[in-house]
Amino acid sequence: QILLAMAEAEQPPKEDLSVGPLSVLSESVKKNCQVLINCRNNRKLLARVKAFDRHCNMVLENVKEMWTEAPKAGKGKAKAKSINKDRFISKMFIRGDSVIMVLKNPA
Repeated sequence: QILLAMAEAEQPPKEDLSVGPLSVLSESVKKNCQVLINCRNNRKLLARVKAFDRHCNMVLENVKEMWTEAPKAGKGKAKAKSINKDRFISKMFIRGDSVIMVLKNPA
């Protein structure tokens, strides 16, 4: 019994991911639903989360990356409109320090 008590004392406490800010990611993994991730490079990722950790490092699948590009303004031309662009990435790892915000897809 003493060994069992020592083993329990050495283990870090289990984090409850059903509440708190990481619950959005936990729910996405369990239900396989999409999330919208706002990144520091001013791009958005619509994806399914396969795995994550407490630093918000994530393994993503079926990723649609979306961003806008402002065309280069030439001499004497009127201000051009920005262009919405996107691309598909089948699998991706994203480092947590580039994540600003994670939103559940309401669908």
